[in-house]
Amino acid sequence: MARAERKAAAAESALTGVMTHRQIMFVLFGLMAGMFLSALDQSVVGTAMRTIADDLNGLSAQAWVTTAYLITSTIATPIYGKLGDIFGRRKLFIAAISIFVFGSVICGFATTMYELAAFRAIQGIGAGGLFALALTILADIVPPRDRARYQGMFLAVFGSSSVLGPLIGGLLAGMDSFAGVTGWRWIFLMNIPIGAIALLLVVSFLHVPHLEAKSKRIDWWGVLTIIVGVVPLLIVAEQGREWGWASTNAISAYVLGVVGIVSFIIIERKMGEDAILPLHIFKSRTFSLTTLLGVIVGMGMFGGMISLPLVLQIVYGATPTESGYLMIPMVMGLMTASILSGQITSKTGKYKIFMVLGTALMSVSFLYLSTLVYTWAIWQISIGMVIMGLGLGQMMQTLTIASQNAVEAKDIGVATSSSTFFRQMGGTLGVAVFLSILFNSLADKGSEIGKKIQQAIAANPGLLNDPRNEAFSSGQDINALIQTDSSFLKTASPALANPIKQAFAESTASVFIAAAAVVIVAFGLSLFIKEMALRTKSGVQERAEQAAA
Repeated sequence: MARAERKAAAAESALTGVMTHRQIMFVLFGLMAGMFLSALDQSVVGTAMRTIADDLNGLSAQAWVTTAYLITSTIATPIYGKLGDIFGRRKLFIAAISIFVFGSVICGFATTMYELAAFRAIQGIGAGGLFALALTILADIVPPRDRARYQGMFLAVFGSSSVLGPLIGGLLAGMDSFAGVTGWRWIFLMNIPIGAIALLLVVSFLHVPHLEAKSKRIDWWGVLTIIVGVVPLLIVAEQGREWGWASTNAISAYVLGVVGIVSFIIIERKMGEDAILPLHIFKSRTFSLTTLLGVIVGMGMFGGMISLPLVLQIVYGATPTESGYLMIPMVMGLMTASILSGQITSKTGKYKIFMVLGTALMSVSFLYLSTLVYTWAIWQISIGMVIMGLGLGQMMQTLTIASQNAVEAKDIGVATSSSTFFRQMGGTLGVAVFLSILFNSLADKGSEIGKKIQQAIAANPGLLNDPRNEAFSSGQDINALIQTDSSFLKTASPALANPIKQAFAESTASVFIAAAAVVIVAFGLSLFIKEMALRTKSGVQERAEQAAA
């Protein structure tokens, strides 16, 4: 009887889009498995990149492995949103998982860093759809009023991956081989079973009706111009510190990017409803301001957060794996705030308060961390992490819900992918800008560092005879060495290492001040966002009713 009831419920949901909590949970498991693929991959690969580059003799090319993935995943995000509206999100999500797993397999057999960069680009094409499509599918099956409760689970996926990623990456990178395959290659090959589970769950349980789009015209010119506009800007964001922000390469990228963006806007205006990014969704003041808020928060969040692992590794001597563990306080704050804010939003229908409170807490955390000195104990940094996590946990899901709720049901796909896309662009810009602030500030302190080190050597000439201080006697550029391999600070004599740690802590503090300024702007903007009543029907229900009418 129970089996017959389950079949009847599945048949009903396929027709009406109304799903039981049990059905929703099974779909969520599939969506979270897909998102876990992407989230875990990024943190794992980052931890093991040094080992991979050494094995493939391509240390100088490692930046392109990251850049290739970033470019394709970012560009693919808005494209998946539009194609999902046309052909159905279930098909696109299955395709995204399949492309990601295929990319993972070929990455596992790369023989050069340039091959790995090309294969990571393919992997990124799949990754671009995993996050945005998962959020959109959730919007299809769950009303906005209840969505926050479920989205908290997605944030839990990212939280757990940020902790597990460095651990798994460090473990696999440290293995010579497993089952006859080099250890680091399993970083990519382990995606095969995870992807298989995700595909099985999605194919088995994700059954919601897809209402045919009135037009199936694909905006190919929009695809081309968004590539021309975004790719140069992403490349210069990744390579700008090496090239120089005012170099010929950088200026060429700026010009090409602006030409591409202007062309994209002109084409999207002409394409109307068929555009990849329909401009009419920006007529909603709430959507526009929420999207802008997402960009600013992304800048501050990623720009500020990028400094924390560096501080833990350079100032405190933590390994990448250990720094992942030390970030747990932030993850716990994020998950706690996400769950509580989701429950409150579901019961009250109110969400604006979490934008205001979230940006306020993030501002407080960055201002607190801007007082960082190298003599701080770990628990003092952890306080800032907890506050930051409490702010982020309220912001991330609230921004998505507000964006989705501000547009018509037929535009949920493009609205979700657009807000995700702009947030990613903001984050990329934030990382580029704040890393430049960090290392430019450190370079400015070079003479001061050198003076203190020379004073320490003059006071104790025997320091240079200590093999632990070899880096200081080899004539290397200490600033460049910090950016490539800071492990020498772990064993160096405190008299020589402390001036560097002090300067790095001070430089990081300047980053946190800049991040605080950005997030304070976001806090001011959040006050002007109009809160709209959360709808009580899912996207599929609303589209079905509109079609019937």
